[in-house]
Amino acid sequence: MTLYFLVKYLHVLGAIVILGTGTGIAFFMLMAHRSRDAAFIARTAGTVVIADMLFTLTAVLLQPVSGGVLMWLSSTMWSERWLMTSLGLYAVAGLFWVPVIFMQIEMRDLAAKAVEQNLGLPPRYFTLFHRWFLFGIPGFGSVMAILWLMIAKPI
Repeated sequence: MTLYFLVKYLHVLGAIVILGTGTGIAFFMLMAHRSRDAAFIARTAGTVVIADMLFTLTAVLLQPVSGGVLMWLSSTMWSERWLMTSLGLYAVAGLFWVPVIFMQIEMRDLAAKAVEQNLGLPPRYFTLFHRWFLFGIPGFGSVMAILWLMIAKPI
């Protein structure tokens, strides 16, 4: 196995972690939200926050490193359109993902407070969930497009 293929494997693995964690988080948050059970939402959001920090953040930080090494090993130029497009989409994904982390933390805290005070979920929770859902569309869509560009290199 060459260094190139080892780094490429790690890069693809990082993309899988980002997509897999993102999909899992979206599914579990949606299912918890649909239950309207504040205790379930608080527990789920708490786990989601940990998963985002442990898996997603690690992969997000390592992707540019492994991508840069792949560029160097393959003599890929920064000016290649597929790469420039991918990097732009990576920035878009980040711009939507970072606020989502804080939304998840606040939704967790609001749900926990509702349980503690034996109240229903406050309107702010529903506003945040709606925003969280909407931010997921361009954030996750960008990652899907990057994966396609990474594989196809069409432009």
